[in-house]
Amino acid sequence: MAGAADDVKLLGMWASPYVLRVRLALSIKGIRYEYAEEDLRHKSELLLRSNPVHNKVPVLIHGGKPVCESLVILQYIDEAFGGAGPALLPADPHERAVARFWAAFIEDTLVKAMNQASWSKTEGEKVEGNKQATAALRTLEVALRDVSMGKPFFGGDSAGYVDIVLGGLLAGVRAMEAILGVKAFEPETMPLLAAWADNFGALDAVAAVMPDVGRLVELFVMMHAQIATEAATTN
Repeated sequence: MAGAADDVKLLGMWASPYVLRVRLALSIKGIRYEYAEEDLRHKSELLLRSNPVHNKVPVLIHGGKPVCESLVILQYIDEAFGGAGPALLPADPHERAVARFWAAFIEDTLVKAMNQASWSKTEGEKVEGNKQATAALRTLEVALRDVSMGKPFFGGDSAGYVDIVLGGLLAGVRAMEAILGVKAFEPETMPLLAAWADNFGALDAVAAVMPDVGRLVELFVMMHAQIATEAATTN
């Protein structure tokens, strides 16, 4: 595996989909690193010093220099460790631009809608979030058909940048499916995304870093209970 663990350190929180993106990229690229779990209620001095603007995880520290924000970190990993493992972004400039477009769509449209659907305090907001999330997933179904050209991943034969950006959400999606009893990637209406999720989750490098879905279910149930309690006390 590339890189010495003492040269690469990741500050994270086990349930964060943004941290998972970085862990997926490091695993797929075969890069050794030290992982430091952060208590977000009592953030470490290293985290506050490394990300003074947002004070958030993930932060990748390479050679003593911090890199923040998951999408920025993924691109940094691909450039800084170009000789390790498969490339995350395509070499062709137009294909790179297309990959960045869909990553931004996932970040700006899908994630926003999924958060609204999952964590809003009112049923009306949740319903609207579900509608927007479903519409975004249907758009990604078409994108996967066009970009993959019949291959299993957005990156083609191997998982790449867009796969990792979307794949960071996969554990949380599986947990919400278990809680709600519904599938986010319906095989009938989204067959390509359903197959993609199975193919991506089956990769050894992915399985090695995926958080336990049962543990996520417990966390999400507790968080929903807290939201319900807060909503009740404000009414």
